[in-house]
Amino acid sequence: MSRLHIVPTPIGNLKDITLRAIEVLKEADLILAEDTRKTKILLNHYSITTPLRSHHKFNEHREVKRICDEINSGKSVALVSDAGTPAISDPGFLLVRTCIENDIDVETLPGATAFIPALVNSGIPSDRFIFEGFLPQKKGRQKKISRLADEERTIVFYESPYRIVKMLTQLIDYMGPDRQGAIARELSKIHEEIIRGTLQELLNHFTENNPKGEFVIVIEGKK
Repeated sequence: MSRLHIVPTPIGNLKDITLRAIEVLKEADLILAEDTRKTKILLNHYSITTPLRSHHKFNEHREVKRICDEINSGKSVALVSDAGTPAISDPGFLLVRTCIENDIDVETLPGATAFIPALVNSGIPSDRFIFEGFLPQKKGRQKKISRLADEERTIVFYESPYRIVKMLTQLIDYMGPDRQGAIARELSKIHEEIIRGTLQELLNHFTENNPKGEFVIVIEGKK
């Protein structure tokens, strides 16, 4: 059936993909990928030969109409990101919204996303939480942290290794050094690690140890 399929892909370990996801990727007429080089590694691993095309934040605005036209012409199109679920801190939302506005069927498969295992493994309450993704790099960054300082639910962020020390320093400035947190990096990969402690302890750790990999930060809410 012609439709848009949103297909989660592994965040690290290539085995963390569902049988249904493999089936959809094999049967689709076209796969849209954030980085075709990375996606090709996954496709080769599972002997998937479906045609592949780039779809990322730099071309998505000009590509959405073309993709909708292709689906309306009878094609089945699958969207993947580099890792995890598309549209979660990755391209995808614009295409999904445009398809819905044009009465195109959208099917989203359940699957991998980095913040859920990090949240569950943090030991911090996971019954009520907010996901903030990446903070603004410059404008509005400190204002956002200031507003979140009074949030009572658990807060989940993504951050790059190049800004993790800066971020922890800013969190301490607004939330204090004793707020509990956990940082997960390289989830499902060989060097997977989760560090738990106060914000000050986390800052000390990553000041003394060079940050590497992809990071998920989990912070307890204000008590």
